[in-house]
Amino acid sequence: MAKYSKKAQNKIEEIMHEFKEGTLKSGRNGENGKVTNRKQAIAIGISEAKEAGLKVPAKKAAK
Repeated sequence: MAKYSKKAQNKIEEIMHEFKEGTLKSGRNGENGKVTNRKQAIAIGISEAKEAGLKVPAKKAAK
């Protein structure tokens, strides 16, 4: 099983903290308003970790 790097885990943790505070915004420059879905917040954290070049497992292929 693939694992996230420690820095990637920290990045996702930061994003989830913003989500819980209610300050996480979606879209470019936060123009689409607050994120209200937990899964969306996790997806944002993973994508930001990928953009930063951190070790993130590849998305699972559909069967």
